[in-house]
Amino acid sequence: MTKHYDVITLFPEMFDAIADSGVTRRALDEKVWDLKCWNPREFAQDKYRTIDDRPFGGGPGMVMKAEPLNAAIDAAIRRQQGLNREAGAGSEANKPKVVYLTPQAKPAKDADIRRLATESGLVFLCGRYEGIDERLIEARVDLEVSIGDYVLSGGELAAMVLIDAMVRLQPGVLNTAESAVEDSFSPAREGRLDHPHYTRPEIWNDHAAPDVLISGNHAEIAKWRHRIALERTWKRRPDLLEGRSLNREDLKLLEAIKSGKP
Repeated sequence: MTKHYDVITLFPEMFDAIADSGVTRRALDEKVWDLKCWNPREFAQDKYRTIDDRPFGGGPGMVMKAEPLNAAIDAAIRRQQGLNREAGAGSEANKPKVVYLTPQAKPAKDADIRRLATESGLVFLCGRYEGIDERLIEARVDLEVSIGDYVLSGGELAAMVLIDAMVRLQPGVLNTAESAVEDSFSPAREGRLDHPHYTRPEIWNDHAAPDVLISGNHAEIAKWRHRIALERTWKRRPDLLEGRSLNREDLKLLEAIKSGKP
């Protein structure tokens, strides 16, 4: 079933980046997902199509108004409910969650992306300026998501990051299904980062690819990749190993890595 993604944004043209390029474009062509952008200016009631105003209490910048955003959210939900009815899936049972992209939320992890990827549809709310009227957030937002502890100019880039991450998890999107399984943070990796990758030529810029990868010994290659992934995780992201119950072999291997033993 097609995943339906609607985006409330002042800059719909930004989403051409994922609609026109790469695996997300191919998946869009194959109807794995669809995309509809809604500009809140089209829902403003005054002749100037005003979508922001000065903040109560003073302060810098402008705040996005609740009314046009609320109407845009309603339109997005109606679209998805109509598509659900056409597909015979009902409408209310498949009412999409409204996701607000904000740096104030807890940064999303792989498990969060995988849960969102199971939703039949989502509505992404992209803020700009100083933010969105809090009353709109309280009334309409089901989930707040961040992609990191930093501030962007708006929620559009964060929404594109989430959409890309979710689409590539859908069956048939990647040329090799194992790619998503072997990714860093995948549950199958049990907390380990991915191992490094090499390709031809065997020697580049006086640096040779590891001999084991050229040996053709698949058992030794698997052992090397397992060890180097564990070592890379311990060196770069030891937090990913904290609290994990490693098996006896991996515990011994980790001790050897920490002590510098080959």
